[in-house]
Amino acid sequence: MNIEKVLLVDDDKNIRLIAQIGLEDTPDWIVTTAESGAEAIAKATADPPDLILLDMMMPGMDGKSTLVKLRANESTSHIPIIFMTAKVQTQELESYLALGAAGVISKPFDPITLSADIKRVLSSLPDS
Repeated sequence: MNIEKVLLVDDDKNIRLIAQIGLEDTPDWIVTTAESGAEAIAKATADPPDLILLDMMMPGMDGKSTLVKLRANESTSHIPIIFMTAKVQTQELESYLALGAAGVISKPFDPITLSADIKRVLSSLPDS
């Protein structure tokens, strides 16, 4: 899978900044950010990214609700979504995958290896 545009969604400004810096070290990746589920849906609909990194715990619309709305929209239903969360118990992981997430990256993450972690998740998907 070829990634050029990444939409990074997290309500924490510092996490967005750290992740964006880590991701922009990857040549040819363009990273845009959103601080809420509603903003993510608007941005993904207007200019669909190749990948969405989605925080699970956000005020208002959480990651699960955001994923459900993105999957229901024809223009965003195909975009791989990777959750970023501190809640990574087996039962939680299974529920995220059952919702249609491509995978999960646990917080805290290492910004230096974040791109490689994303590529590893995507390489395990069918059709990759």
